[in-house]
Amino acid sequence: MRDVLAQLKISNHNKGVSTGREWLGSTGAVIESYSPVNGHLIASVASADRSSYDHVVAKAQQAFIEWRKVPAPKRGEVVRQMGDALRRYKEPLGKLVSYEMGKSLQEGYGEVQEMIDICDFAVGLSRQLYGLTMHSERPGHRMYEQWHPMGITGIISAFNFPVAVWSWNTMLAWVCGNVCVWKPSEKTPLCGIACQNIVAEVLEANDIPEGVCCLVQGGRDVGEWMSADERIPLVSATGSTRMGKALAKTVAGRLGRSILELGGNNAIIISQHADLDIALIGAVFGAVGTAGQRCTTTRRLIIHESVYESFKQKLVNAYKQLKIGNPLSPENHVGPLIDKDAVNMYLGAIAQCKEQGGTFIVEGGVLEGNGYESGCYVKPCIAEANNQMAVVQHETFAPILYLLKYNDIEEAIAQQNGVPQGLSSSIMSLNLRETELFLSAAGSDCGIANVNIGTSGAEIGGAFGGEKETGGGRESGSDAWKGYMRRQTNTINYSTQLPLAQGIHFNL
Repeated sequence: MRDVLAQLKISNHNKGVSTGREWLGSTGAVIESYSPVNGHLIASVASADRSSYDHVVAKAQQAFIEWRKVPAPKRGEVVRQMGDALRRYKEPLGKLVSYEMGKSLQEGYGEVQEMIDICDFAVGLSRQLYGLTMHSERPGHRMYEQWHPMGITGIISAFNFPVAVWSWNTMLAWVCGNVCVWKPSEKTPLCGIACQNIVAEVLEANDIPEGVCCLVQGGRDVGEWMSADERIPLVSATGSTRMGKALAKTVAGRLGRSILELGGNNAIIISQHADLDIALIGAVFGAVGTAGQRCTTTRRLIIHESVYESFKQKLVNAYKQLKIGNPLSPENHVGPLIDKDAVNMYLGAIAQCKEQGGTFIVEGGVLEGNGYESGCYVKPCIAEANNQMAVVQHETFAPILYLLKYNDIEEAIAQQNGVPQGLSSSIMSLNLRETELFLSAAGSDCGIANVNIGTSGAEIGGAFGGEKETGGGRESGSDAWKGYMRRQTNTINYSTQLPLAQGIHFNL
């Protein structure tokens, strides 16, 4: 891992505040990053204090004045170079993601590939920031609308996707003409340092103004500074529903805008018409991928009563084959949870499930002994439950899967929708009527609804986000770019008269 850190220019003790051209000293608390893989200290990072934070935001304000004037295709060219840089650094950055966060190495590489993909998407987008024209009711007038950058985009990201979600926001914000201030998760600060170092190379090579890409490491206090800062018109935040509610209230209180991607409580409906082999793969990967620490993790399986027992046995057999261990080893399916706090939440959820009447058919527990010294490795587990149990209604960021029964498709959809969250959903069925109902207005109430694939593994081409307590925001593809811009309606009078709208006459 020392070679990886050296390639990414990460030292034992790192400054955590950057304007894109220089690293600033600060008196903020020191964040120590321990790997959940083995419990070893990787490196430390100095977080922002108020003075360094204000300096960064002031630099970002100055940079925006110049960056917004750069033609969008030229901004896209810079993003194209970002994609090329990420291709060069894919291997070391993917390994760092795996080692600092704990996801499998293939998932670490996949996360960097998402960054590359969103760069490619944003490059094309830089020539497609389209407005509309419309006909005026007044003769000799033309109307149209156009989109302009907003200013500073504040980005608050979570530990489970420590680099990809930053790139979703940043690459779109950049081609739209915004500048960015990023607060990574304090649980994965080194991934933020690595990305800033990679980006700085491209910015310097293109003589980009200092302040276009800024980094402010820190904890809750830094996030609160950003949410209350009137200099930041847009804050895009990924994290818990509790965090999102507090942030949304603060940002709305100053009439700012927020993009929120919060909790998920995702379900797959397993129909009696499903291809059960495909359903099994989708369900198991969805439940145990990233050790259950995805916002799109499958947390509930809603299974038709006619195939319930047979599919349950398939699951039990599949879980017996899971290999849990060092995520840098390709033979392992499941790595560790992020830290011991996450382990305690996992154990608490298991206890609550049992207290509320759940029955575990695959028991959980913490793994100990050789290879598990960090204390963060746990067993993926499965419980038979019902949808009304409090623990089932809650999102636990861990590999706990709840099995629920249903009799008809309307009941299954009602159970799927019967939780506060609304991020991702799926149905496994070869019955066209069922799948079309699931995708209709009377079907899934989630932002993502899939057929014959699992709940996780979204592609960057589609807008990503959910409804209800998931926050309602959209990131990544489709027309999510509009969330980073302000709309302006323009009317041009090229006549020799000044007729008023709605037939109003005003003569002098």
